[in-house]
Amino acid sequence: METEILYTLGSVILVSIISLVGIIALAWKEKFLNKILLLLVGFSAGALIGDVFIHIIPELVEEGKFTLTVSLSILAGIILFFILEKVIFWHHCHLGPHKHHVHEFGFTNLIGDALHNLLDGLIIGASYLVSIPLGIATTVAVIFHEIPQEIGDFGVLIHAGFSKAKALFFNFLTACFAILGGIIAIALKAEVELLEQYLIPVIAGGFIYIAIADLIPELKKEEKTGRSIMQIIWFILGIAVMLALLLLE
Repeated sequence: METEILYTLGSVILVSIISLVGIIALAWKEKFLNKILLLLVGFSAGALIGDVFIHIIPELVEEGKFTLTVSLSILAGIILFFILEKVIFWHHCHLGPHKHHVHEFGFTNLIGDALHNLLDGLIIGASYLVSIPLGIATTVAVIFHEIPQEIGDFGVLIHAGFSKAKALFFNFLTACFAILGGIIAIALKAEVELLEQYLIPVIAGGFIYIAIADLIPELKKEEKTGRSIMQIIWFILGIAVMLALLLLE
C-alpha cells in the first residue's frame, strides 16, 4: 500500500506543477499558441477516451466488477460534469483570449478549476489503489488534459483583470487541490470497493463528457483540411499512447 501512496502523491504533485505551464503563454505568440493548443486538445481527447475504454472499463470487467451499478455510475458522472459546467461555467478548454470576461468570471473560473483538480486528484489516487498501471495511465491522461487547459485558464485570468504574477499564483493554488484529492483517495483506501463501484466509474463518465462535450467540439471548429488532419492524427496518437501503456504492463 505504501507504493500506491508514493505513486499517488508523486503524480498529484506533478499534475499541480503542470499549472505553471502558463508561463509558456508569455513567450509564444497567440497565433502559434492556438495551433499548439489545438493539437494538444486533440491528443488530450484521445488520451481521455483511451483511458476510459482501454484501461478503466477493461480493468473493472477483468475483476468481475462491471455491474449495472458501474454503468449507472458512469452515466451519473456524465450528468454530474454537465451540471457542474452549467452551474459554475466550468469550461475545460479556453482556446484564445475572451475579452468579454469580467473580473468576477475570473473567480468563478478559479472555483471551477479547484473542483476540477480535486476530482483529478481523487481519480488518480483511486486508480493507483486499483492497480499501478491504471494509475499511471490515468495520470498521463490527466497531464495531457491539464496542459492546454492550464494555458487557457491562464489567459482567461489575465483577461479577467489579474496581473500575470497573480494569475500564475492563483492558477497554481487551484492546481494544488489535486494534492488534496489524492490525500482524500488515500484516506479512503480501506474503501477500495466503494472507489471501484462508484468513484472511478463516475470520473470515467466525467472523462467521456470532457472529451465529447468540451474538447472534440473545439476541434470541429477547424475548417482547414491540413490542420484538421493533424488534429485527427493527434487524437489517434492519444489513444495509441493509452494502448502502448497497456502493452507495456
